[in-house]
Amino acid sequence: MDYKDTLNLPQTDFPMKGNLPQKEPQILKKWEELNIYHKLREERKRKEKYILHDGPPYANGHIHIGHALNKILKDILVKFESMQGKDAPFVPGWDCHGLPIEQQVEKELKEKKIRKEDLSKSEFRKLCREYAQKFVNIQAEEFKRLGIIGNWDKPYLTMRPSYQAQEVRELGRIFQKGVAYRGKKPVYWCIYDKTAEAEAEVEYADKKDPSIYVKFKLLDEENTYAVIWTTTPWTLPANLGIMVNPEFDYVYFKTEKGILIIAKELLEEFKEKTKLNGEIIKQVKGREVEFKEYYHPFIDRVSKIYLSEFVELGTGTGLVHMAPGHGQEDYIIGQRYGVEAFAPVDDEGRFTEEAPEWLRGIRVFDANELIINKLEEVGALLHKEIISHSYPHCWRCKNPVIFRATPQWFISMDAILSNGNTLRGEAIKEIERVKWIPSYGINRIKSMVENRPDWCISRQRSWGVPIAVFYCEKCGEIVKDEEVFEHIANLIENNEYGADIWFEKSAKELLPEGYKCKKCGSTEFKKEEDILDVWFDSGVSHAAVLKTGFWEELRWPADMYLEGSDQHRGWFQSSLLESVASYDRAPYNAVLTHGFTLDEKGRKMSKSAGNVVPPEKVINEYGADILRLWVVSEDYTEDIKIGFNLIKRIAEDYRKIRNTFRYFLGNLYDFNPSTDYVPYKQLLEIDRWMLSKLQNIIDISLKAYSEYKFHRIYHTVKNFFIVDLSAIYLDILKDRLYVYAPKSVERRSAQTVLWELLVSLTKLFAPILSFTTEEVWEYTKKIDNSLKESIHLEIMPKPKSEWINKELENIYQKLLNVRDDVLKALEEARKKDLIRHPYEAKVILNLPNEEKNLVNDRIDWIKYFFTVSQVELSNNVEADVVIEGETVKGSIIGVKKAEGEKCPRCWIYDISVGKNGQEICDRCKEQLKNYEGVIR
Repeated sequence: MDYKDTLNLPQTDFPMKGNLPQKEPQILKKWEELNIYHKLREERKRKEKYILHDGPPYANGHIHIGHALNKILKDILVKFESMQGKDAPFVPGWDCHGLPIEQQVEKELKEKKIRKEDLSKSEFRKLCREYAQKFVNIQAEEFKRLGIIGNWDKPYLTMRPSYQAQEVRELGRIFQKGVAYRGKKPVYWCIYDKTAEAEAEVEYADKKDPSIYVKFKLLDEENTYAVIWTTTPWTLPANLGIMVNPEFDYVYFKTEKGILIIAKELLEEFKEKTKLNGEIIKQVKGREVEFKEYYHPFIDRVSKIYLSEFVELGTGTGLVHMAPGHGQEDYIIGQRYGVEAFAPVDDEGRFTEEAPEWLRGIRVFDANELIINKLEEVGALLHKEIISHSYPHCWRCKNPVIFRATPQWFISMDAILSNGNTLRGEAIKEIERVKWIPSYGINRIKSMVENRPDWCISRQRSWGVPIAVFYCEKCGEIVKDEEVFEHIANLIENNEYGADIWFEKSAKELLPEGYKCKKCGSTEFKKEEDILDVWFDSGVSHAAVLKTGFWEELRWPADMYLEGSDQHRGWFQSSLLESVASYDRAPYNAVLTHGFTLDEKGRKMSKSAGNVVPPEKVINEYGADILRLWVVSEDYTEDIKIGFNLIKRIAEDYRKIRNTFRYFLGNLYDFNPSTDYVPYKQLLEIDRWMLSKLQNIIDISLKAYSEYKFHRIYHTVKNFFIVDLSAIYLDILKDRLYVYAPKSVERRSAQTVLWELLVSLTKLFAPILSFTTEEVWEYTKKIDNSLKESIHLEIMPKPKSEWINKELENIYQKLLNVRDDVLKALEEARKKDLIRHPYEAKVILNLPNEEKNLVNDRIDWIKYFFTVSQVELSNNVEADVVIEGETVKGSIIGVKKAEGEKCPRCWIYDISVGKNGQEICDRCKEQLKNYEGVIR
């Protein structure tokens, strides 16, 4: 007889190899046919809502690995909350306006030899819209391929007419609250893109610049000079003052170059740099030189010394050259003393007619050398050198930006709101109320809001939402009536191309019929040509998406915003300020941030370094689930590394997890949960131990999900799969599953636990391994057809307290300690060629009393626990191999050849084999009786 046919060997069509690149698209198709997003909305109707509001990626180019990290994290969180029984919709969005899209369209026009100037604004905007829509469609498919479930049929786009209309309404609210104003003050200005920039659009990089010391002659003190230090000589034509700190000590230092006024603390550094020697003839406090007048070194202009708390003693001279048109702090002091913001520089960074003749038409950075030469010529230069320092650069074109005073629209950080608090103060109160994850995020955004200047919301470009205000041609009054904003919003909303109408119609056509200036009664108006900052575009998304009811599944405010940590100065902040200004509270209750992606060596990714890892390449080679597993493999709140060596290791972990699921399915082929499930009290002890372990895993995983510590789930569950299950429990279980009669309580007890493991672990891993768990679920439903159509429609398991048995876990930990030592002894026996397989061994144990009693209580089946043929307890261990236990101190383990013959059915050695001509062991003989006469 072929006894193999009498064993319950695993049976499953669930493939060992994932073949994820081929399988995942099939699962996506299934979700599409099932209409899973809307099916979820039906299933979770009237349940508690959980709203994660999607920060809009930019519709420009294919997605990169940072996009994948961000969207997968969001998807994990949304799927978890949904499987907690909540209604957790996800509406993806895109940022569609802005300069990079304009630049790409301009580039395409250039290639076609079409001049931008020959197109109307509407024609140009149409090209921008088409370009943005192309990449919205491309990125949507790329995000879907990652397994992201969302409302892909109806995403939010900042260029959609309804969105633009709400943005104009939000602008109207800002005006009604008195928070917006127009003013001439310095803002970041890109001379290459010819537009103002927000603080969030500026990044810092090293730049080489001249570092110079310059003397300015005082009017009423003979041969006496105020000495300044600057790294921006090009700003000297705009000099309208010198700032000193009222509390600092300043000295009059007599040298061959005249009497020089320097901060006392910086004198030694100054002497070392300039090689000037001399003597101190006088010492004064900064406040004593206030209002002293001086001559500009190369312009016929007299200015004054002013007091400023911004002057520090880090470097320089303690006297700071003040150009209110080119510096934020200079502007603040200028305002205090009534000094205008003067900036003789045009949009391209060239000096205008207001500058000295020899500078006109020269670009600012090119002017540095000319100005230094002029200072040398007039004898005002005391020292020059080149230094490398951190300098603001445009995040788009990567060129250095300048500070330049131009008329712009601003949101005032210090505007008084209806409750009497300032916008800044109220925003800080909201920051303190919101939950920041990780917790240190609060300090980052709080310090930024405390110190940030007013928010410049105007841009001098074509592709965006207009600042929908009008100016009276007669008296200059700004039209900011609520009904006018609403009227414009309605025009935009009902226009196929939304805000294009603003650029196509005249002011008269756009204003309500018969509208008159409230101040002078005129009917002649001109419209604003500037557009809104893209950060305002995305900052109003909370209102345009969550508040309007356009998406009935959403509500305001959001429970969670989740983006990269750079958004503390970007979207988190613009959303916060707009929402607080409009609605007196933050648009979110919690904010979670993740780090950036780095290569395996911890370096920033760049095309030039050749270390970029495209998501598409990982997906095509390994599958999206491997990318999803990578996302949770490390603590994403820090920077997270990726590379193909790392991906290979993740793929190996995935293989072990997948094969464990295959083990479950393979051994449940004849199990029906409704008829074969063994009640808890009737389960074998070791099976109850495993159920207790499983409840701990469920508890730890649910807590980790709730605390957004996804890497804990990965490491906890992976360890459970590889160690507790594969290396221990499932290894021990094989004998019972294969050898015992199909319907025996021993086998059904094991299958009951396998069923619990299968269902619970598939659900626990569903938010992370979304495709694989769906594939596992297809096979699980064949075992129990009452299960939901998709794993993602299911509810997370809850730990059953009645199954948690700490005493049993403690017992089994002690038995596992003994098992560790037994395995070491078996390995020694294998090395000495005593045995080739553990079943060939008999183990003799001399154990400390506690472990001895535990083993003795289970002596009838403990051999299966150690996967050997016989176990004997003895105070005197005599064997071929004897070792001292390392895990259980004081134990001695002996190994010798097992007694009896090998059973051809179960492979265990037993003295009953061959006795009276019996082919198999007594246990197998007994089990075959229970096959109901059927031998397969």
